[in-house]
Amino acid sequence: MKQAPEHLVDLIEPIVEGLGYECIGIEYNPHPKNGLLRVYIDAEQGVLLEDCTKVSHQISGMLDVEDPISDNYELEVSSPGIDRPFFKLSQFEQFIGSTVTVNLFKPINKQRKITGQIINVEEGIIFLQLADQSIEIPFQVMSKARLVPEYLIKKGGRNGK
Repeated sequence: MKQAPEHLVDLIEPIVEGLGYECIGIEYNPHPKNGLLRVYIDAEQGVLLEDCTKVSHQISGMLDVEDPISDNYELEVSSPGIDRPFFKLSQFEQFIGSTVTVNLFKPINKQRKITGQIINVEEGIIFLQLADQSIEIPFQVMSKARLVPEYLIKKGGRNGK
């Protein structure tokens, strides 16, 4: 799964968790002129703008001191939203029964993008139920995964056929 480099995760996750939030994941998209460091946070009671501001302020202070990124970048702290991204195997386990869209580094059955319901997670393999078959996808071949919001499923959105 594409996540920020480990040294950034090691610096940022403890700050987020120390403030009482769950660190869902961290994305880093470098670019010489306008890179983006995006941190997804969550909490049982949900996340408000004030929460994002508080976490952003703390992370920004640490980044100014540690200076782990040499290029220009923008820091963004966000809630995961209803189409939350997945970064860790445990997140798939947490959402068994839900529908996800998964992008792959290498195609499986000639597909690089697969939408299905999570039916099981076992030893690094995510088992998805598609409309007409079940499929096993190793976590390591996933480049990106997102939860499909329930309203899209009911309306026949992303996976509706």
